[in-house]
Amino acid sequence: MDPFVVLVLCLSFVLLFSLWRQSSGRRKLPPGPTPLPIIGNILQIDVKDICKSFSNFSKVYGPVFTVYFGMNPVVVLHGYETVKEALIDNAEEFSGRGILPISERITNGLALVTGVRKMENRALKTAQSSPCDPTFILSCAPCNVICSVVFQKRFDYKDENFLTLMKRFTVNFRILTSPWIQVCNNFPLLIDCFPGTHNKLLKNVALTKSYIREKVKEHQATLDVNNPRDFIDCFLIKMEQEKDNQQSEFTIENLVGTVADLFVAGTETTSTTLRYGLLLLLKHPEVTAKVQEEIDHVIGRHRSPCMQDRSHMPYTDAVVHEIQRYIDLVPTGVPHAVTTDIKFRNYLIPKGTIIMTLLTSVLHDDKEFPNPKIFDPGHFLDENGNFKKSDYFMPFSAGNRISFPFAFEGKRELFGISWNLHGTPSGAGRISSSWKVKFI
Repeated sequence: MDPFVVLVLCLSFVLLFSLWRQSSGRRKLPPGPTPLPIIGNILQIDVKDICKSFSNFSKVYGPVFTVYFGMNPVVVLHGYETVKEALIDNAEEFSGRGILPISERITNGLALVTGVRKMENRALKTAQSSPCDPTFILSCAPCNVICSVVFQKRFDYKDENFLTLMKRFTVNFRILTSPWIQVCNNFPLLIDCFPGTHNKLLKNVALTKSYIREKVKEHQATLDVNNPRDFIDCFLIKMEQEKDNQQSEFTIENLVGTVADLFVAGTETTSTTLRYGLLLLLKHPEVTAKVQEEIDHVIGRHRSPCMQDRSHMPYTDAVVHEIQRYIDLVPTGVPHAVTTDIKFRNYLIPKGTIIMTLLTSVLHDDKEFPNPKIFDPGHFLDENGNFKKSDYFMPFSAGNRISFPFAFEGKRELFGISWNLHGTPSGAGRISSSWKVKFI
């Protein structure tokens, strides 16, 4: 048979299959813009401003609607009430992890998204009063804090291994946020069959994991089960305790993947938030002055801050919350998936369907936050100047798959590990001897 005829037949089959799949799936899902065969709604979405496109769709189709990325349907949730009903009221059913092909290649099925809250107290001291670009330092500082937690070691900012890690993270973030990666996620066949920046991304991830494996081997050789030094030691101890459990998730691959994801998710989110925060404080000197006044009053100039100070600093707390609300760092959150067939708002959403939450619609809700496009710490203060919590504050999603700030204090649960971390870093990014990790 003529090759051209074969090609036409194959394309026709793919086209018909795409039409059948989309038409059968759309009968069950919430309404949305009519997708084109194979490419879905990609031409109707502004890839540079997805949130604006989704907001426009919500005006036509309501707070729950469906868009197609390629041939894959994605149910989008718009507005606080809708997001709350899904992620909080039906937390278990919406707790699945949305699978993206590139993410699957990177994590091998493991994923967690975090930030870093504690920062090194000496990061900007060397700049003194001279003008400086804090981008590099603000990227290094959270990365170094993660190093101190997982490796029990902080690096000098001129250390070659550290600089190599930082370079990879910067390059990977730039690639991950590029339109090409969105194309690869929609058409995964491209990942294996075509050249592109995704190959650089996957190579960088492999090199980073290789470095982490070397560190794990070093830890194994010097492990003292009675004196765990860091996260890797604690994980290895738990591995030994569960060595006879065939279903245990405490494996070397899980350890390497978790540590890698801590770096990927914690470094860029924190440094970006800090950079935007500094820009906002420069733009609003009246806010900066009030923060400085509160810092001087509560902390003074002769000691470092601690978590106990937070309850006595309502204005500073409000400023931190307003920075995260205003910059809207993760506008669509991390993708979820429904874990079972569920009837939601009179629509039937099949098991495994990807769910995307438009967090912008929550953080910029004008009923909760008057003038949401204006930077105003008053959004989180009551009439008496006390800090005011808001259920609409969802900078990193909500519910069972919320992306939480990684902290040295308080209790968090991470892959079945209950973290009870006490105290603050002693010195520049080093962990005090009082920190503990409890596995459950």
